[in-house]
Amino acid sequence: MRKLILATILTFGGAMSAMADDIIKVNTNKSVQEAMDALEAAVGNAGATVFARVDHAAGADKVGLSIPANQVLIFGNPALGTPAMQIDPRAGLFLPLKVQAYEDENGQVWLAYEDPKETMDDLDEVEKSPVIEKMRGALAKLTSVAAQ
Repeated sequence: MRKLILATILTFGGAMSAMADDIIKVNTNKSVQEAMDALEAAVGNAGATVFARVDHAAGADKVGLSIPANQVLIFGNPALGTPAMQIDPRAGLFLPLKVQAYEDENGQVWLAYEDPKETMDDLDEVEKSPVIEKMRGALAKLTSVAAQ
């Protein structure tokens, strides 16, 4: 029985570690608001469309709870997303792209996003497509610009 419990813990622990590896984090000295404003401007300057900006801390406040500053920007560019969906329509489950800005327990602000290659790894032909590297490059560049 102990072996079964240990095996279960190791299996789920490994899955949790793998999920954490799919998330890329970029630190910044800006506030969440400043980082998100910079990201939104960078996205617009890159010719992409901002679809929504979600303020999780404001949502928590509305129900009498509190969390540190935490926002998500949802954006996309049909020039990148459409080719992925032409290969496999299920790519639309993972698009548009998202970047989160949040303050951790130490007050450090991070920009975080899921690696599209890892996110779409069940879509073999999409994962192998050059469009994934373009998405990865765009996310890295946008978050780097926003973090500075």
